[in-house]
Parts: sequence; structure tokens; C-alpha cells
Amino acid sequence: MELFSYSLRKLATGIPLIIGVTLVSFLLMVYFGPDKTFELVGKNPTQEQIDEIRAQLGYDQPMVVRYLDYLREIVTLDFGNSESTGERINALLARTIPVSIAVALPGFILGNLLGVGLGLLAAFYRGRWPDKMIMGSAAIGMSISFLIVIIAFQIILSSSYGLNLFPVRGWSVDSFGDYVSYVTVPTLATVFVALGYNTRFYRSVIVEETTRDHVRTARAFGVPSLQLYCKLILKNCLIPIITRIMFSIPFVVISGSLLIESYFGIPGIGKVTYDAIITGDQPILKAVVALTAIMLVVVQLLTDIMYRWVDPRVSLK
Repeated sequence: MELFSYSLRKLATGIPLIIGVTLVSFLLMVYFGPDKTFELVGKNPTQEQIDEIRAQLGYDQPMVVRYLDYLREIVTLDFGNSESTGERINALLARTIPVSIAVALPGFILGNLLGVGLGLLAAFYRGRWPDKMIMGSAAIGMSISFLIVIIAFQIILSSSYGLNLFPVRGWSVDSFGDYVSYVTVPTLATVFVALGYNTRFYRSVIVEETTRDHVRTARAFGVPSLQLYCKLILKNCLIPIITRIMFSIPFVVISGSLLIESYFGIPGIGKVTYDAIITGDQPILKAVVALTAIMLVVVQLLTDIMYRWVDPRVSLK
């Protein structure tokens, strides 16, 4: 009962976040965004034709009415049709989100697992050559452009100039083997870039935990270092680790990887969002922003519940 009532309160407090995010994005996309009227009326239009197109696009409505209509779409989860293709946006999301999850999930999991492992190793050997080597490699990974990494991995692993082991572009998955072949290069590129940021973050969290009084006390009582790091220290670092992982999920699931999917021609939500930005397809952009905001609220709730799960001292209030 406590969990249920807390969930309702948390979801209610997330409503201002959804309104704030959607209002700002609505103003940027609609009020300050491109006017598509003259893209649709053709050459030498009459005033009647212009007025008809503006009415079809909803441009003749006051801005407040258009925003309230956007909120209605969010509540009903009915975002209409794409202006570019005419496809129902709900069908488009149902088709593309699973692809984005399939593309992003391996790199997301590996990047965080390896980041935690390397951060733990660097903290264990703090100030010595393993720590310096890991942190130096992380700095190099962070300093290289994501696009350069993608191109480099593609040339090395997918082109005739390299190993030519994986497809260069596309997404034709009929079996697990096909999935592995198409997802390998995007996963390696994602892990290479994310690993530097993850490792530095997790190392700093773990190093800070080693300065706590209870850790010094455990050392004084002769607790073995391996047991100390893997059980006590890592367990106490779970809250910032969970926070970082959980708040990355909405952007992985909804926004996808704009660069990865657009560069490799993968038909996920990231590529759809990129195409919508290029073409000014406002219904798709509004749907992506709204779903990202909703997922942020849900993630906040799940994160708090996970805090209580890993640390019973955390109260749900």
C-alpha cells in the first residue's frame, strides 16, 4: 500500500515536468519552427489555397488551443499521422522502437558493465600503473569524435579495405546470426565512446566511497581488499550507479541513437527522429519529445523504488 500511494504521488509530481518539457519543445518546434504552408501549396497559390492549407495544418488556431490539443494527444497517446509519409505515428513508433532497443541494448549493457568493472579495477589500483593506463585510455576514448569512431570501425570491420566481416549498412534481420552481424559494429562503436565516460564516472564514485569511515574501519579489522571492494564498497556505490544507468534509459529507448541509426541506415526511432528534424515533421517530433518526458517520470519512480531495494534505509516519502 505504501508503494502504491508513493507511486501515485510520484507520478502526480511528474506532471509539471511533462508540461514544462512539452511546452518548451512545443514553442521551439511550432511557434518558432518552420512554416510548411508554402511547401505544400505549390507555385503562385491563391489566398484561398493558402488559407485552406493553413487550416489543414492547424495554423489558423491560437497557440494555446494548439498546445492543449498537443496535451490531449499525450493523454490519449494518439499523435495522428506523419506529415511526411502519412503513416500513423503510433504504428511508426511500434515498428521502430523495438529496432532501436535491439540496436542500443548490447552497447548499453556492455558499456555499463565494463565501465563498472574498469572503474573498480582503477580504484583498486589507485595511483598505480593500471589506474593510469585505464584513465589514460578513457581520456583518449572521450576525446575522439563519435563520428570518427563510427567511420573507423566501419572501415576496419565492414569495408573491403579492412576485414570485411560485417554489413556496411542496413538492417535485414531474419535470424540471430543476422542480428549479430548487423549489431556488432554499432555496438563496438558505442561501447568505445561510452566506456570512457562510464569508467571515469564509476571510478570517481568508487574512490569517494573508499574514503568513508566504515571502509577504513573494515580495513583496520583486516577485511581482505578483494572482499572489501567487491562486496562492501561496490554495494554502497549502487545508488549513483543505478541513477546513471536508469536516467540513460529514456534516451536509449525513445530517442535512440540519431548518429548510429542515420549513419548505418537502421530503421529505428533514432533515424525516424533524424529524418523528422530534417523534414520538419512536427507530429513525429512532438511524439518523441512527449514519450521521452513520460519515460523520464516513470524512470524517476522506478529509480526511487530501486534505491529502497538496494538500501533499506531509503524511505519512500
